[in-house]
Amino acid sequence: QVQLVESGGGLVQAGGSLRLSCAASGRTYYAMGWFRQPPEKEREFVAAINWSGTSRDYADSVKGRFTISRDNAKNTMYLQMNSLKPEDTAVYYCAARRGAGVARSVGEFDYWGQGTQVTVSS
Repeated sequence: QVQLVESGGGLVQAGGSLRLSCAASGRTYYAMGWFRQPPEKEREFVAAINWSGTSRDYADSVKGRFTISRDNAKNTMYLQMNSLKPEDTAVYYCAARRGAGVARSVGEFDYWGQGTQVTVSS
């Protein structure tokens, strides 16, 4: 089992930055990812990273603005979000999967955090 707890969300103006953290407990030898769910929309892929951090994948909408990373010594994953836009407003979820490689679909992830709200004002 893996327990995931997100933190770092909040309210920021367009063009600003936030860093989300995801603290993992339990077995952590998993690939991980970030998803988001805008109001009244389905959950969507944001970024993913493999166990070693050597493979990363990003949604086109965040490529060049967001950076995913992890510190396995601290059992923590991060999402650095720069140049934020109002359309980035969503609940952001941390997820982990038992597979080794990165993935993009909700169904490929086995464990989820409770989510953290990110609101970007224009």
